[in-house]
Amino acid sequence: MLFVGDDWAQDHHDVELMDATGRRLSKARLPEGVAGIERLHAMIGAELGEDSKAEVVIGIETDRGPWVQALIAAGYTVYAVNPLQASRYRERLAVSGAKSDAADAHMLADMVRTDSHQFRPISGDTADAEAVKVVTRAHKTLIWERTRTTQRLRHALLDYFPAALEALDDLDAPDTLELLAKAPDPVSAAKLTATQISAALKRARRRGIPDKVTKIQAVLRAKHLGQPAVVTAAYAVSVRALIAMLATLNEQVKFLHEQVEDFFCRHPNAEIIRSQPGLGPMLSARVFAEFGDDPHRYASAKARKNYAGTSPITRASGKKKVVTARHVRNDRLIDALIAQAFSALRVSPGARAYYEKQRARGIEFNAALRQLANRLVGILHGCLKTGTSYDEATAWSQQAHALAA
Repeated sequence: MLFVGDDWAQDHHDVELMDATGRRLSKARLPEGVAGIERLHAMIGAELGEDSKAEVVIGIETDRGPWVQALIAAGYTVYAVNPLQASRYRERLAVSGAKSDAADAHMLADMVRTDSHQFRPISGDTADAEAVKVVTRAHKTLIWERTRTTQRLRHALLDYFPAALEALDDLDAPDTLELLAKAPDPVSAAKLTATQISAALKRARRRGIPDKVTKIQAVLRAKHLGQPAVVTAAYAVSVRALIAMLATLNEQVKFLHEQVEDFFCRHPNAEIIRSQPGLGPMLSARVFAEFGDDPHRYASAKARKNYAGTSPITRASGKKKVVTARHVRNDRLIDALIAQAFSALRVSPGARAYYEKQRARGIEFNAALRQLANRLVGILHGCLKTGTSYDEATAWSQQAHALAA
């Protein structure tokens, strides 16, 4: 076996080749791209010689990008080492705190040489699954960005035009953005006519338009504290920029929503994922994208739960034992799973009964919801393993037997 440590940067890679005894065979700094990969193949070929059956094991602190895909395509076993694990291992080798790229390459090679059984190889997800992950993550990222931009708009209005927040409820709604774009300051807002406000509400398909128009006009035309005219004008300019950003974000979020559904529908596991309780079109795609479709990635339901971050962590020492939630986890995945658990309460009698059972034990809302999410992950694992869709009676049969007893 040949072990390779790859300390990557944006434009180069420090690599070290090591044999099974821990002896350094060679090291180099390679450029990113085709030229660097060719040189790495040449270095590995020079050490292996004619031994075509030798296994090459590589440790690197990332699991994505063209470089990693090229390593996998070459037939190497690639382990994505968590940077936190690498940091702790570095302290094990040297307590002085010294650090360099070449030393990190050596450390990564030594990690996969001695502890590769503790790591998980990079998953062999299909290209279709990777495509779903790209569009779902882009969609969620834009939603988060829209929320941040909306909060910036809210804080700006609080500083110079709080009446707008009182008159207009949903800041990122089309009618709100349209009215604020027309009248981003108190003086111009007070001049908005009933016809202008009504037209904006109609285009946004609002209900109870006459009452809403009356309320909006009354609030905007009432007396309020404000800023000096020049400061108000400066705020109005910045608000117009934020409104333009929100309009664009709304448009692109809608576009990516359609793309997510399109890419996800092509995958053969889509129907199994969608059959799970509480998973609509978007949550299904997000859960699938973050779990991937490698059938060998999760050895058991517990392994999938641990990756999801829904299973608890036990800390036991002597007579002290503490069970806590996991905090090092995939935030995108846990966000989707908690949303699924909350939605499942309305559509699945079994999920509702399980949740109520946890609450009856004195468990708080968030913890009970997380336990339900953990149970749903196990059910999903069973469905994917057997290739069957969700069935309410089968999924909660154990609980039904317990209740009957």
